[in-house]
Amino acid sequence: MTTTLRPTGPLQQGADGAKARSYEVCVNSRPVGAVDLRTDPAFGPVGGVIGGLRIDEPDRGRGRGTVAALAAEEVLRGWGCDRVRIGIPADATAALRMADALGYTLLNSHLLKELPGQPPELPSGVAGRRMREDEFPAWLAAAVDGYARSWTERGMPEARARAKSEADHRENLPDGPVTPGVALDVLVEGGRVVGYVWVAEIELDPGRRGAFVFDVEVAGEHRGRGHGRSLMLLAEREALAAGARLIKLNVFAANTPAVRLYASLGYREVERFYAKRLL
Repeated sequence: MTTTLRPTGPLQQGADGAKARSYEVCVNSRPVGAVDLRTDPAFGPVGGVIGGLRIDEPDRGRGRGTVAALAAEEVLRGWGCDRVRIGIPADATAALRMADALGYTLLNSHLLKELPGQPPELPSGVAGRRMREDEFPAWLAAAVDGYARSWTERGMPEARARAKSEADHRENLPDGPVTPGVALDVLVEGGRVVGYVWVAEIELDPGRRGAFVFDVEVAGEHRGRGHGRSLMLLAEREALAAGARLIKLNVFAANTPAVRLYASLGYREVERFYAKRLL
């Protein structure tokens, strides 16, 4: 039996080289699933994304998804892509095995937590407050640098990483520290700022709102003293104050201390994001 991809509509193209198209997964011309392909907004036309790969229940367990993923990679190669990303629900065991078998590498995960009814208490000796206007420029410069660096470490050209970081911060913080729906907080110990956290109310999934932690950073000289936990508790307090009952965040796979911290605070993995070079 032959597994192929059959377009369900015309190729969508943008002026910047962006492409997108949806396909049926077919076995001997019989539809058994679907997949959406597009170029990656982060990496531009050279990056591809496999999204919504689905095989219908009666046809699962027969390798259809693996063959469909390989066919999707061939389409992306034809578009000029030299890398591909895919997101997989953390409980989709078969799909996770497929990604491993096809040589994908885990980049990052999204974690989610249901917030308690009462705000958590901060440890004795530390306190949180909103970032002042005069503190914002220095924080922003460091945050833009750090976010750009996180992308260059994952293969993005330096100029594109810098442009993406600046654009993302500009889009999500149009009014700086007083942007509606945003809490930019600092953690203070003994009168000194020891860390920062940025949390905002967003639509986590279609029709479901909550809080998202965009950035959490402990100042270098104050690391290793539990301030990361305090900053996350501060983020949860802000989320609850805004009426959110869910809080979500992103963590890179290589950041083992952060992964352990979030697990200890009750965050659970909901989606994994993998990448692969297309040779």
